[in-house]
Amino acid sequence: MRYQRPKGTADILPDEAKKWGYVEETARMIFDNYRYHEIRTPLFENFEVFSRTSGDTSDVVTKEMYDFHDKGDRHISLRPEGTAGVVRAFVENKLYGPEHQKPVKLFYMGSMFRYERPQSGRQREFHQIGVEAFGSNEPELDVEVISMAMDLLKHVGLTGVRLAINTLGDQETRTNYRQALIDYLDPFFDELSDDSKTRLHKNPLRVLDSKDNRDQEIVKGAPSILDYLSEDSQKHFEAVKHLLDTLGIDYDVDDNMVRGLDYYTHTIFEIMVDSRSLGEGYTTICAGGRYNGLVEELGGPETPGIGFGLGVERLMVLMDAQEVKLPVLDQLDVYAVGIGEGTSEATLKIVQALRNDGFSADRDYLDRKPKAQFKSADKLNAQFTITIGEKELESDSANVKSMVSGKEVNVPLKDITANFNEVITNNFNFDE
Repeated sequence: MRYQRPKGTADILPDEAKKWGYVEETARMIFDNYRYHEIRTPLFENFEVFSRTSGDTSDVVTKEMYDFHDKGDRHISLRPEGTAGVVRAFVENKLYGPEHQKPVKLFYMGSMFRYERPQSGRQREFHQIGVEAFGSNEPELDVEVISMAMDLLKHVGLTGVRLAINTLGDQETRTNYRQALIDYLDPFFDELSDDSKTRLHKNPLRVLDSKDNRDQEIVKGAPSILDYLSEDSQKHFEAVKHLLDTLGIDYDVDDNMVRGLDYYTHTIFEIMVDSRSLGEGYTTICAGGRYNGLVEELGGPETPGIGFGLGVERLMVLMDAQEVKLPVLDQLDVYAVGIGEGTSEATLKIVQALRNDGFSADRDYLDRKPKAQFKSADKLNAQFTITIGEKELESDSANVKSMVSGKEVNVPLKDITANFNEVITNNFNFDE
């Protein structure tokens, strides 16, 4: 029987994993600069964690969730997104307590799962990098989160990004706009898709997010939520726009954008790139917004929050399409070559000593001839070779060669294993 990976999943092989590692380490660096700290939550949660927060009319809950009953008849879901699990952890572990500095700034990285049609940059098991910040309702925090997302994409080398923002306002705004939207859509009821018919009176904002072509034509004439903002919502959104202008961050206001999950309030945003590698037109690779009320939904105290999620697979496709050049991440410092009987133990001791001293080092494990070993050193782009033969064994020395300049020196083994950095400094120019 031939075994294959499940549909909608991918094997991330070593060469590709180097790119992933670079993106993840860059994200950690950026997040550290903004003082965000890592949190790791379970791959699965109780079903209600996602159904209560995402909304029972969202595609995530109605179509895409991987959920099942376990052996204890508990209703379990693989996480379809990162925010709900982080909020659950925030509440359960009382991170809202006075001993925690506000806002509480967190980030996560990991696998998410949604049952949907696999396509370029979109898998059933996919990966997200995301951030969440709790405890501040100030528009300055909204702008910090947006700025951090833009900063990350810039640092990984992505170009041609477009930022779109909108506001979903507060409860007063949503109530007023909900009725206006129903009044507009009701005359088109028979023309709407089945999904939108179901959602119209439960959550009409979901109709704005429909992917059905006919629905999209209908909602083009829908009233704008910007005309129904409460005074507080208007003030918050104006402050966000002003602060983005202050930082020189370009943006477009898209008043039809609602995001795919029901917990968002006030500021929402999407960062897009126009690339044929992901289909026609602009494709969203990073998105998020404010979700005041979500902490209370999961049993916590009234606590405002805001965050974003970035799709790593989509980012990788775009980086490849834009031919982003990554730094060398796996430089081999030393390759140890053994020639003749009795040298295997010596080269093993050498590479282990070098590794303990902070150098990357390798050697032959296939009992190959010297020519094949040197060929491997060259193929692996080793900076130095350390060669030891029977003559060197007798004199307790080894030959150290710079693969860049070709210069070679004989050095006592004890000097190599004690302080190889000093050996390099004393015998080779750093410009080599």
